[in-house]
Amino acid sequence: MTPGAKPENGAAWPDALCAPVRSLPEHSRLWVAVSGGLDSVVLLHVVAHCHAARVPVGAIHVNHQLQPNASDSEALCRALCDRLGVQLVSQRVSVETGKQRGDVGGIEEAARKARYSVFEQTLERGDLLLMAHHADDQAETVLFRLLRGSGVAGLAGMPRSRTLGAGQLVRPWLDLERAELEHWARQASLNWVEDPSNTDQGYDRNYLRHNILPGLKARWPNLTQRLRHSAGACSDSAFLNARLAERQWAEVADADGRLSVPSLQALEAVEQANLVRWWIRREGFEPPVISDWSQVLQELLEAGPDREPELRGEGFSLRRFQGWIYLVPEPGFEPDSPQELMPAQSIAWGGWRLVLEPAANPESVLPPIRVSTRQGGERIRLHPDGHSKSLKNWLQEQAVPPWERPRLPLVFAGSGDDAELIAVGDLWCSGQYSGSAPAAGWRLIVKREGD
Repeated sequence: MTPGAKPENGAAWPDALCAPVRSLPEHSRLWVAVSGGLDSVVLLHVVAHCHAARVPVGAIHVNHQLQPNASDSEALCRALCDRLGVQLVSQRVSVETGKQRGDVGGIEEAARKARYSVFEQTLERGDLLLMAHHADDQAETVLFRLLRGSGVAGLAGMPRSRTLGAGQLVRPWLDLERAELEHWARQASLNWVEDPSNTDQGYDRNYLRHNILPGLKARWPNLTQRLRHSAGACSDSAFLNARLAERQWAEVADADGRLSVPSLQALEAVEQANLVRWWIRREGFEPPVISDWSQVLQELLEAGPDREPELRGEGFSLRRFQGWIYLVPEPGFEPDSPQELMPAQSIAWGGWRLVLEPAANPESVLPPIRVSTRQGGERIRLHPDGHSKSLKNWLQEQAVPPWERPRLPLVFAGSGDDAELIAVGDLWCSGQYSGSAPAAGWRLIVKREGD
């Protein structure tokens, strides 16, 4: 723990720290992400000083349980919030640490995901979460992403503000040097806890912080300002790229959010890559780091009609089918056995939800209603007096993409060999269980989650 003398009562914080904290978007509540380290401890003091009499102020501490002094950090945050009269939300999380010591990058990313998950769960509409990232953090981020081969969106660095869950994340101190924060922390004689992992150079950021940035700053004393300007220029370029992608999206995409292969091929290669990366981010994913996007997209767009080309990313894939490019999220829970659907109850099935709702004069007795996926050999009868046909052929006729066919929930009424297919996802439902007056007296609703 790094101590100092007790601060004097009523000590004022400088305007250099207070002005950015006062210039915030409209909000009804403020939260501060507090780790127990120097930066977040100073920020919590300044936020409480500037806002505690105006709006509710709270702190969020996430204990990753990775460091030997994790309990000390949590205890310091509790004591600090008690002194400042600030509500503390403290949560311990479990982080997958990987099988080998060399997986430090994976540990860092897993800890970040766990931390931000807590933030998202805590924030409500009208809340702002303030984070104490500063100019040195931004410089590390820009250099780190440069070495990873990021494009202008990555080289724009950390945004000053962005949506987070139901609220918004704000970084008010991106223009301030860490040395300035430490100066005022010592002037105010604050206590904080040093994270021992900050000296572990197995982490790329720490290597940059301890081995690279000091030499660069010695050569170019205004390095952080230069990098901030470069990040700002990249941010402007990323904004213009997004504007272009939005306009081209209106010309290339259809109402179902698919990209037309011929329309995409009509664009220049650099425009194709820009539009696809924008689309991936729009859907909530991160584009994969690819050295040659033009080559990858050419393979995706120009593979033979009998091929099923695919571009994989984290949590999603891009797939081509019948002249369209689809963005397909990875499936979550996949049922491994049939389930019974009971009247007036709903069940979750993969990315679907199914429910039997009572209609007028529902029958008191229903045949068993079972939900499953394709096993092979199923047949569909579209009309009560019509002939049945192969479900496999019918799905092909409906132009259902190949990757969706195995996931569709199939609903059967009856048991054994007498079971009859009565619904296929949201593509078709028997008149016995659909319409304003279903003959069975029960209406079957099959919807994709989120619809």
